Amino acid sequence: MSEEDQRNAKLANLAHCREMGVRAYDRMYEAHSFRDANDCYRDAKEFFYEAIKLADEMGLTDDLESLSKRLEHIKMSSEASLPSKRI
Repeated sequence: MSEEDQRNAKLANLAHCREMGVRAYDRMYEAHSFRDANDCYRDAKEFFYEAIKLADEMGLTDDLESLSKRLEHIKMSSEASLPSKRI
C-alpha cells in the first residue's frame, strides 16, 4: 500500500469515526433508558477519541481542534442531560 493509499485510508477512517460518533450522540437523546443512553455516550466518546488520535497522527490541526471541541461538548451535554443515578 502506497503512502497516499495509507493516508486516504486514515482519512476515510477519520471520517467514519466522526460520523459514527455523531450518530451515537444523536441516539443518546433517543434512548429510552439510562443504560441505553450511557452506552451511546460511551460509543460517541470512543469514536471521537479515535478520530482525534487519527487527526493528531496526520497533523490535521483544524480537524483535531474541531473534534476536541465536539468531544468536550458531548461530555458537557451528557452531564447536563443524562439522568443521574439514584441511590
